[in-house]
Amino acid sequence: MVTDSITADILLKNGLVIDGGGGQAFAADVAIKDDVIVAIGPELMIEAREVVDVTGLVVAPGFIDVHTHDDLICITQPDMTPKISQGVTTVVAGNCGISAPLLRFEDAVAEPFNLLGAREDFAYDTFADYRRAVEAAAPRVNVAALVGHSALRVVAMDDLERPADAAQRARMDALLQDALDEGALGLSSGVFYAPAQAADVAELQGLAHTVAKAGGVYTAHIRDEREGIIEALKEAFEVASTGPAPLILSHHKCAGVRNWGRAAETLGLIDHTRQKQPVYLDCYPYTAGSTIIRPDLADGEIEILINWSEPHPEMGGRTLKSIAEEWGLTEPEAAERLQPGGASYFQMAESDMRAILSHACCMIGSDGLPHDTLPHPRLWGAFPRVLGHYARDLGLMTLEAAVHKMTGLAAQTFRLKDRGRIAVGMKADVTVFDAGTILDLATYEAPTQAARGVAHVFVNGVLAWSDGGPTPQRAGRFLRRAA
Repeated sequence: MVTDSITADILLKNGLVIDGGGGQAFAADVAIKDDVIVAIGPELMIEAREVVDVTGLVVAPGFIDVHTHDDLICITQPDMTPKISQGVTTVVAGNCGISAPLLRFEDAVAEPFNLLGAREDFAYDTFADYRRAVEAAAPRVNVAALVGHSALRVVAMDDLERPADAAQRARMDALLQDALDEGALGLSSGVFYAPAQAADVAELQGLAHTVAKAGGVYTAHIRDEREGIIEALKEAFEVASTGPAPLILSHHKCAGVRNWGRAAETLGLIDHTRQKQPVYLDCYPYTAGSTIIRPDLADGEIEILINWSEPHPEMGGRTLKSIAEEWGLTEPEAAERLQPGGASYFQMAESDMRAILSHACCMIGSDGLPHDTLPHPRLWGAFPRVLGHYARDLGLMTLEAAVHKMTGLAAQTFRLKDRGRIAVGMKADVTVFDAGTILDLATYEAPTQAARGVAHVFVNGVLAWSDGGPTPQRAGRFLRRAA
């Protein structure tokens, strides 16, 4: 293809394009000018400031991590190495009802907000203040953000152990609307966590309706992912049923040994519900989850690995069982002594996780916790693990389907305009990787290891990662919700 009238800053030559739409890969060159993809085709004959030979490599849209807790790390550590190193160019923060804007803490940061950062990092009284701070930090990746229902409750209520009254609901609604006006993607909830456990359907439904009117999304960390999962799913469906806002079920899983094998049941219910309302999922490709240390999850049936403990930092990297035996305590008692802290819970069956991961409406979210002393390896490895281990090595899905989950499906669902596709006119977020070698290297024992096989990553047309390391420039932006 000859395009004499086009000039480019960067020309990616001889690559195999997987465009993010789910279709077959095809051989083509990709030309970038400023922050936009300007031409795609075989043997492009155009002038370019820099030509990059990507023979033998896949050219894909930059990956979108739809489930993160990167609210504050993107400001305090804007290099975002755990994400850019695995090809992620956009993170969605503010998940599970836990978001940083609006909150301040006089003393220790309350759980579960301590997953986001230290007391001094909570410094943004409005969503607009937070957006400006992200823009000033210019992180290496783009940042989009949800508003956390738990954060709204903390600001609007003096007693979190009951449903909000009419005045408090109106206050939360006003705060939510202000954030939506500033470009927030929508609302996240986490009624699993203490600050929101007392919320009723009416409280959540009113906020979800506001999000729907604004064209946003509603994500839900449901109340129970264990034995009560069906009732919890139905509660989330009811909350989101009043409007057209997509419901995204966060890190969908069937947790706990007694719950193993139920993915067919939960996915069947989701498929049935999708006939009436838009429902999507996100999932990370591991059988262990990670959150704060919770004694109620120490059932003696699953293995629990302590990631960090404020009163007992020396116990990081050990199992709760071994700590309990050393102390002469039950596992729940040991967990109480270790609080506050974080842990990884080996609570899912591999077969369930694979069924969820491969479902057509499932996107990829790392759910990584960047402040953990010994983080779950998903923080550094989720996306290459899907591409390398599950798509290439196990054949759970095609490479094209895996990329679609990480890009086109994510951008469309979360209302991220001009992202998620290799197409003319789209923003030049591009990840170039070796399909034959890409693989996660992060482990539970050594979790902070960059993946292999990610060759180049461009964010808004700027080379952000290449040859195993970051480049001098950071070009990430705050991404507003598309109209």
